[in-house]
Amino acid sequence: MAVRAVRGAVPLERDEAGHMKEQVEALLTAVLERDDLTVDDLISIWFTATPDLHSEFPAAAARGLGIVDVPLICAAELDVGGAMPRVVRVLAHVESDRPRTGIAHVCLGAAAAPREDVAP
Repeated sequence: MAVRAVRGAVPLERDEAGHMKEQVEALLTAVLERDDLTVDDLISIWFTATPDLHSEFPAAAARGLGIVDVPLICAAELDVGGAMPRVVRVLAHVESDRPRTGIAHVCLGAAAAPREDVAP
């Protein structure tokens, strides 16, 4: 079994704890479903949030989904001019038999638009 990294991102319409929980839960659910993963496949998850989000820790949504024995950490995204506002990103480390090219990264809503620094 190999260790793989899965990226994901979701934009928020507003900085409210309930809205963040809902959107991050949707993102994590999509990550698990698209790559046919279970909670037992998770090794760790890094969350970043843009500096305009401060109503809640994104990791709280993971705990709400029952991801309780996986190490989680939250960090602030760099405050780069022109970057999309109100975005939570995840980088999940997982055990998977899929090759790197078989991992489906998940970007929901407007976060699906590529950043200028990421090649298509």
